[in-house]
Amino acid sequence: MTMPSPWPAALTIAGSDSGGGAGIQADLRTFAFHRVHGTSALTCVTAQNTLGVMRVDALPPKAVTAQLDAILSDIAVQGIKTGMLLNQGIIQAVADTLGSLPQTTPVVVDPVMVSRTGAQLIDDAAIATLIRRLIPQAYILTPNRHEAEMLSGLAIATLADMEAAARQIHQLGPTAVLVKGGGMADALRGTDVWFDGRELVVLATEVVDTIHTHGTGCTLSAAIAANLALGKDALTAVRDAKDYVTSALKHALAIGKGQGPVGHFFPLLTNPT
Repeated sequence: MTMPSPWPAALTIAGSDSGGGAGIQADLRTFAFHRVHGTSALTCVTAQNTLGVMRVDALPPKAVTAQLDAILSDIAVQGIKTGMLLNQGIIQAVADTLGSLPQTTPVVVDPVMVSRTGAQLIDDAAIATLIRRLIPQAYILTPNRHEAEMLSGLAIATLADMEAAARQIHQLGPTAVLVKGGGMADALRGTDVWFDGRELVVLATEVVDTIHTHGTGCTLSAAIAANLALGKDALTAVRDAKDYVTSALKHALAIGKGQGPVGHFFPLLTNPT
């Protein structure tokens, strides 16, 4: 049985990014920025840097379950996010554990099925299990454009398309859907669509002109989970998370030879030169 704590805590279930820009590393930095204690369950280990991913090694599903059991039996978490789950066995293990939690524990599901460029990241069996087992448990689901197309069966090119997709995806069972527009063109860049079964809201934000955007999806879902752990309502948590990501993009780190990460601790950053 978990013990109540005066300090908010959140849990990330995701993969490790050896380059430090995304995954568990980005999530824990985001939790810390929001003054939320971060816990983590690792699903896979990647060898990657700003240029790309060289290798991915999955943990056994039992190892993922053991991490979750260790955390959830001891620490009361007020917000949870899932990121890269990688395969069907891990998705099943995560869904089994989260399904045993009180329904009041908000789970943010970043589906991590398709990259922003359209590359499929997990196989069809894993996608089917994600849709059937985990998405119905989501308090907030955060698909990007390509994931929203896959989940809704609709082509997305306009704001009306995004709105229709959000309504369609909501029928899969999440409490709310946030269709992200980071991969959209022109005026729709940075425009997301929220739908919770009652309210449809278009959320537009300032577009930051930078190539250093690695980890934005992970950071957004982690910031939403952190804000939920702080007791904010769902839509406020999303709005504040979007503002945080925008500020972090303004202070993105031009490190390495490729696409650098966002500046998670932007108030502390100064130009080293």
